[in-house]
Amino acid sequence: MTEQDAPYHAHLYYVPETRAVAEATRLRLIERMESGDIPQLLFVGQLKDGKAGPHPIPQFEIHYTKAALPSVLRLIEESGLTALVHPLTDDDLADHTSLAHWIGTPIELDLSTLDPPGRNQGVARFAKSDF
Repeated sequence: MTEQDAPYHAHLYYVPETRAVAEATRLRLIERMESGDIPQLLFVGQLKDGKAGPHPIPQFEIHYTKAALPSVLRLIEESGLTALVHPLTDDDLADHTSLAHWIGTPIELDLSTLDPPGRNQGVARFAKSDF
């Protein structure tokens, strides 16, 4: 795997007042993925209206390779939603903390739900499924 093929996730957060923005952003991401405009965008998950894993508020996740990072960051920033962007490595805790990049105001995550170093369930579901 090349560096540009490295797997990444982004979690886009919303509250009831911004759910419509989240849905519109999700549909825009799907459109860009299906059109081939962002070929390295591999998966767009469903809106999760409750807690999911370490994410204490509603969110949806997307999976992409590092090559798509500039396009993905631009779309997230344009949406105005808060997002956690991180690589997908074998260290789930580091992915969500020291390796992570926040767009907007960071949200306190429930780190107790994360896999121990050397085991990351997100790797197995990369580009296949969300929580």
